[in-house]
Amino acid sequence: MPIDVVLPCLNEAAALPWVLSRMPAGFRPIVVDNGSADGSAEVARRHGATVVTATPRGYGAACHAGLLASASPVVCVMDADATLDPAELPLLIEPLRSGVADMVVGRRRPTTWSALPLQARLGNAALVHALRRRGVRGLHDVGPMRAANRAQLLALDLRDRGFGYPLESVVKAAAAGYVLIERDVSYRPRIGRSKVTGTLRGTLRTIRDMRQVLAA
Repeated sequence: MPIDVVLPCLNEAAALPWVLSRMPAGFRPIVVDNGSADGSAEVARRHGATVVTATPRGYGAACHAGLLASASPVVCVMDADATLDPAELPLLIEPLRSGVADMVVGRRRPTTWSALPLQARLGNAALVHALRRRGVRGLHDVGPMRAANRAQLLALDLRDRGFGYPLESVVKAAAAGYVLIERDVSYRPRIGRSKVTGTLRGTLRTIRDMRQVLAA
């Protein structure tokens, strides 16, 4: 059975052709359209992806809809904006198959300084520090590329439907006793404008959502 790859998507028509063309053999892309107005769903279908719709709008809502639509025992999640290379997904799968880990997080290694803006670097460092204060060790990044056993992900009962979803998955996985490790992955400048770190509004929303996760 192919491994399902959940790709939350909001107006990524320009990036999807490159992303989907890089999908390795044995991996099935599930593009979760979260209210795109640029024809992203049609582009994804033309390039062979399964397309599902997620409402309401929100990163976590898209991730959750993709998880429910998946069927493989192991599921990957990654952004659809071409910052991450699907060709590196096998690096995250190997520790799961060998039983070394329950969740593998891609540690972003920027290919250029501009790929990861300063506010994103500082915000990520603050989150990692907060995780360590809560006893979560071994992670240096709360990145958007990860792989885990589907049943274990569902068992976490993740509730955040915004930008706090990746952080909630790590916090709850550690609390449940799951073994978390990371693997280095390349991180490139995105195609198109970022909804998160590329705008003040997106940055503030992300901070708000992640603060709510930590407070809970």
